[in-house]
Amino acid sequence: MYVGRDMTELSMMAKSDWKSSELAFFHHSLQQIAPYLNSEGQTIHREIIEEIENRGGIKRQEADYTHGTKTVYD
Repeated sequence: MYVGRDMTELSMMAKSDWKSSELAFFHHSLQQIAPYLNSEGQTIHREIIEEIENRGGIKRQEADYTHGTKTVYD
């Protein structure tokens, strides 16, 4: 379960000020509804992707004995 700032608050901030967990959560959420996004939603999603890429991507791609492959948002 996501515990953090909602999109209303985050939309008033630069993407560079978002936490990595916020970027990951909203990227995942928008990715799930991508076919239904209007042009504004697509722009927001693209900006989130660009910020994730600027930070070097989302790290955990491999599981180990203490962590799974799913990114934890909170």
